[in-house]
Formats: sequence, C-alpha cells, structure tokens
Amino acid sequence: MARMNILLPAMGEGVIEATINKWLVKEGSAVKEDDPLVEVATDKVDSEIPAPSGGTIVEIKASEGTVVKVGDPIAILESNVEVKPEEIRKIEKEVERIRETINADRQEKKEELLVTREMKSRTPSGKFLSPLVRNIAAQEGISYSDLDKITGTGMDGRITRDDILRMIDDRNKKASKPEKNVIRESQPESTVSDEIIEMDRVRRLIAEHMVLSKRTSPHVTSFIDADVTRMINWRNSIKDKFLATEGQKLTLTPIFIDAVARALHDFPMINISVEGNSIIKKKNINIGMATALPDGNLIVPVIKNANEKNLTGIARAVNDLAERARSNKLKPDEITGGTFTVTNFGSYNNLSGTPIINQPQVAILGTGAVRKMPAVVETPDGDVIGIRQIMILSLSYDHRVIDGALAGRFLNKIKQILENYSPDQL
Repeated sequence: MARMNILLPAMGEGVIEATINKWLVKEGSAVKEDDPLVEVATDKVDSEIPAPSGGTIVEIKASEGTVVKVGDPIAILESNVEVKPEEIRKIEKEVERIRETINADRQEKKEELLVTREMKSRTPSGKFLSPLVRNIAAQEGISYSDLDKITGTGMDGRITRDDILRMIDDRNKKASKPEKNVIRESQPESTVSDEIIEMDRVRRLIAEHMVLSKRTSPHVTSFIDADVTRMINWRNSIKDKFLATEGQKLTLTPIFIDAVARALHDFPMINISVEGNSIIKKKNINIGMATALPDGNLIVPVIKNANEKNLTGIARAVNDLAERARSNKLKPDEITGGTFTVTNFGSYNNLSGTPIINQPQVAILGTGAVRKMPAVVETPDGDVIGIRQIMILSLSYDHRVIDGALAGRFLNKIKQILENYSPDQL
C-alpha cells in the first residue's frame, strides 16, 4: 500500500486558505473514493473535500478550527490502490495549479496597492496627501471629502498618518458604541433602543468584495427597454410541455442566460478581464447567476460554456445550481471561473437597478420585472397603441476597457435576441 498526502485543493479564484470546520472521519477510518472527508469554509463557499481514492486515514494533520493554506497537507491516506505514473503527474499538475492560484492572488493584491498609489495627491480644498495616507484611505474606504474634514497636525496643516488613524479609530468607536435609549414622542412612557447586528462571515465577505469592485473599476451603467411580448407568449405556450417532457421548470432565467451567451459570442470584447495593463480575452463563455440564499446572503454559481448548451441544458444547469446553492451543496468549482454575470431584479418585482461588477469580470447584466404596459406598435396600417410586455435591461461595465459605444451595441444585441427570441435548439 502507498501513502499519500491529501492536500487542501484550490477552492476558487483568489482563495488561498480555508478553515477546517469539521472532520467527517477519524484516524483509522476506512474510506472509499469520493467519500466526504472534511467540511471546510473559505471566503466564498463552505464545501466538503472528498477522498482521492479508497484506503485508510492514518493521520489527520489539520485539526478542526485551524486555518490551512491551499496546497498544504491536511491528512495522510494509506491507499489500497496502486498510484499509476499518470496519476502522479495529475497530482503534480494540480499542485502546480494551486501555486499559480496563490501567485495570481498575490499579484492582484500588488496591483491593488499600485492603484492606491495612483490616487490624487490632494483633497478638493488642496490638502496634500502623502502616499502612506492615500494607501490607508484606500484600504479603509475613506473618501476625499472625508479626508478634507481632517484637521492636519503636520507642517502647514498636512494630514499625517496619526491624523488619519485617529479618524479611523473615532469612526470605529462610534460604530461600536450602542445607541442611547430614545424616547419617542408617540410613546412617551416607553423607551426603545436601536438593535446592533453583527455581520456574519458571508455578509462581511460580500461587503469587502463590493467595496473592492467599486475601488477597482470605474462603473458606468446603461439602460434599454425590451418588448418581450413574443418571448413571454412563447414561453407560456411551451412551459407545461417542457415540464412534462424534460422534468424541468422553464423560468425566464435560462432564456436570459441563453440570450447573453449568444450576445457574448458576437461581442467577445465584453467577455474579458483586466490584469495590470493587459486585457485577457476569455476563450470560454461562463455565465454566473446571482442567487439569493435563505439567510439573505448571495452566491453566484457559474454555468460553464453556456454558449455550447441548448436551452434545455441551460435550464437543467440553472435549476440544479440554484437548488444546491440554497441547500449549501455547491462545489468550489461551481462558483469559480465566471466571465460574465446576470442578476435578476425582476424576481422581486423591481423595475431595474445598477448592479456592481463581479470582479475580475468587467460587466454584469441586470434584468428587471416584466410588466404589461401601453406601447406604440408599428403595423402595416400605421402606428397603434397596444398592451405589450416590457422589461428594462441594465448593463454595468468597467469603463477602463469598455466604452459606451461597445456597451450600447452589446446591450442592444441582447434586446434584439429577447424581442425575437427563438431557441436554436431545445
């Protein structure tokens, strides 16, 4: 029998460590290939790590509650399967991929630091900001207008490191200080106090990701309305048959993803990312769909190679990923690798919104509620007013690499596909 290290695998883009939540086996336990071994938590998802082969767990190297780096051994397995040379090469490639992931994350942090150094050196009123002060301000999300309010103690009123740290400390104290009981005029004999709710781990990570996105990309949002009457009528006419024959519900989400995949195929310069001064043109079209979780948080599972799937395949993927997202059963690979994201404001009857880009992507589409509205309809006998199904599409994009003309053409392409929707193949 051969002994092998079980390594913490790459758990997603930018993820370099994970916390060991719970071991599902003990030392001496016999396991089969793909049996779940341990539950781990990362910045992006909670997941289970399976056994790479059958055998016996002879040693657990990472105890519950510890933080482990990607690529580090977490257990030793005495395998009852002879490891072939090609398997060894496969493992070596995986370790190399993990190293590349860690190096890419370090490079991203380095580039972020360079961005902060390029911030303006003076506030609107002319106060000088040293590179150190600008760096601290960028990391803490402090605006130039807030910096302008600081009374500098340095030479000629310059804002020093101690000045900005004092401001941050005061802000944190105010945020953590409980509000005093407030007597309301409508309830003169009773007192109530504001409730302070600590963010959970996932909400904190979402908040950090949103702030990072706004800090990284200059966001611009364009809007267009689409008359989707024909699409809605087609979907309503086929949804019952689709459920009966395919065993799947046909919601609007697979149709939106199908339309976006087609549009991205025609506009490949939307399907990109930015690394330093380079534009990375993505070969695959992997579309993420923002999915609300029961606890109010959000996760974005990814439909890989969406342009290669027919509508039935997309519908199956959408329903499967959404169901497993809500039951916390997604695999790390299923929330990584996205090249574009779709978020549906319409599911909550909202007309539209300005979504925040899911880094390192450069664009995200928001779909609003479909409403019956009076609209001008062109006919051979002239224009008439008719009741039509109208929705608003909003596209937020990174203005560093996408100009308004390209974004406008891309958004109009999605509109045209939806207004004349007909799947290439069910």
